[in-house]
Amino acid sequence: MVGPPPPAYPGGLAGSGSRLGLLGNRNVFDQPFSSTSYTEKLIRDQQARNVQDVVNNDPSIRTNVPAFSGILGFFIRGFPVFAQDMAFNGLFGVADSFNPAIEPIERVEVLRGPSTLLSGVPPFGNIGGIINLIPKRAGDEPLNRVTLGYASDATIYKAVDFSRRFGDAKEWGIRFNGALNNGNTPIDNQSLHFGVAALALDYRGERFRASLDLGYQELDFTSPLRNRNVAAGVRIPRAPDLTLNQQQPWEYRDSANQQLATRVEYDLTPDLTLYGAFGRSNFRQEYFGGVLTIFNTRGDYRDPISYLPMHIVNQTAEAGLRGTVETGPIKHSFGLAAVGFWQDLAQPTAQNVGATIVSNLYNPVYVAPRSTIGLSDATPRTSSRINRSIAIADTLSILDDRILLTVGGRWQSLDVNSYNAVTGFRTGASESSAFSPGVGLVVKPVERLSLYANYIEGLTSPAPPINARNANEAFPAAVSRQTEVGAKYDFGTVGVGFAAFEIEQPFGFLDPTTSIFSVDGRQRNSGVELTVFGEPVPGIRVLGGVSLLDGVQVRSQDPRNVGRVAIGVPDAQVNLYGEYDLPPDFLPGLTLTGRVIYTAAQYYDLANSQKIPDWATLDLGVRYTATFQDRPLVLRANVVNVTGNNYWATTGRGILSQGTPRTFLLSASMDF
Repeated sequence: MVGPPPPAYPGGLAGSGSRLGLLGNRNVFDQPFSSTSYTEKLIRDQQARNVQDVVNNDPSIRTNVPAFSGILGFFIRGFPVFAQDMAFNGLFGVADSFNPAIEPIERVEVLRGPSTLLSGVPPFGNIGGIINLIPKRAGDEPLNRVTLGYASDATIYKAVDFSRRFGDAKEWGIRFNGALNNGNTPIDNQSLHFGVAALALDYRGERFRASLDLGYQELDFTSPLRNRNVAAGVRIPRAPDLTLNQQQPWEYRDSANQQLATRVEYDLTPDLTLYGAFGRSNFRQEYFGGVLTIFNTRGDYRDPISYLPMHIVNQTAEAGLRGTVETGPIKHSFGLAAVGFWQDLAQPTAQNVGATIVSNLYNPVYVAPRSTIGLSDATPRTSSRINRSIAIADTLSILDDRILLTVGGRWQSLDVNSYNAVTGFRTGASESSAFSPGVGLVVKPVERLSLYANYIEGLTSPAPPINARNANEAFPAAVSRQTEVGAKYDFGTVGVGFAAFEIEQPFGFLDPTTSIFSVDGRQRNSGVELTVFGEPVPGIRVLGGVSLLDGVQVRSQDPRNVGRVAIGVPDAQVNLYGEYDLPPDFLPGLTLTGRVIYTAAQYYDLANSQKIPDWATLDLGVRYTATFQDRPLVLRANVVNVTGNNYWATTGRGILSQGTPRTFLLSASMDF
């Protein structure tokens, strides 16, 4: 949608509503789903430098890559969600493919669970949830904000945020966000260079509205962290000092992304709106480094070094109708949309450079620099993807919106092609389609209480690996299913949500004996979530919750694994963030902040023989708001992982991700 997001809920940490794709913006207490929208105020006050820093407030989410890797990845409700599947203003494939900049973002919206009906199929078909990035827009008042910051060990951050509105009715808006972040990180031998420039234009007329977002970002990492692998049967050793860098000092990851997104809306009548959208991104990356594999309990590992260039071009388009109508006592709020997504991916085979390095987690060995001279940086197309869909949904409401029933469905086609990187000829194809229904119900038996339930599906397009005997076989779309019931209560200044859900997802594997790929695996994640947000008393704000999960292998390649715990699914996740404004008679404008994060133990392998222990971290901060020469000034200081706990954060299929070291953040923001 072109207009602003729903207003913030009391306390300012979360929004009072969020976008539900095809259904448009909905108040959180009118949604038959579980969602949270994190605000720009929270982003600034926590000094978030990327999306990962923001969703660290969510009890249903854990990250599955190290904090200083230059890439993002998540688990939502125990299922992996790649950064490539994040949406920008409702469009997939527009934001940076691995680490979208946070500076141009007004809201970070999290919708938990599958959402094919609402949003369509993400590029990589992840079903755990959707993260939607809402771009900033110019407000009614002029804004001139400058921020200077510091992060340990020696990273200097500079950002500007300017906006204006023009015209007799302030119908034209422009907002510019720019930032630079350069220096040494808390990780040994590691430095980064980050830059972003984003321009947001919008027009809000009486019946016509439009927006245009243009952005460019670069992120260059020296010696970026990577996930670790662990050899089969090896007990996972204790986590190393998190400031110690096992990657070679000369490794690097350099990336750049150009993006464009535009939306238009026209009110055909006061109750019917025609809309359209288009987005495009051009992403390039060069990675030179290794992915280490731990092969004994002493922490020894092998680290093969390779060079891997990548190029991704995404395009997406959407057109639809959204409106309201009444049929007797029933009010309808309906949506109709057609969506297309096109992707060309160039990811040639990694080129090995030199002998494999043998080293140790606790005493890494650094070798002489290796060179990429003579290696090919060509990026011929290796795969393409086309997703098309048509969707319709209607929310029927009666009794003054005390009962809301949402029904709908989306027809989705998924076409994936693979190509020979040398000849350019197509080597494989997969075409599938499916109809994905969805239904949601909200009942408000008393004022402020919402009871809800939903059934919704997710789709993925299984693709055999190139070494499978049936590598060119086309598989039908794999359907994931979620059932959920829950309750939400609006206390006026505090919102509380409860959800109980079950998600089943099929997955594929390669038979080691026959080399035949099949989609015969199935994982079921059941859980309950409790979320809270708001300001229970003036000056005290809270955000967070608890997630209890039960991930089970329902079908597995090895029958002995049936009934065992699914990889990377902890029993419990707790996130609780709080702010306390000190009394004005003590020191006006001073706020103390704190956050606790806890994650239970997780299994690394299907046989449940490799495991990481539970872990907890404590973050603390202080914020001082004042005026300097009649200009608003905010000073912020935060410490992440105050106790310096060394821990393994998450596991997954071939994933062992280390935690975030103690990190100091300082900043000063002034409005001119």
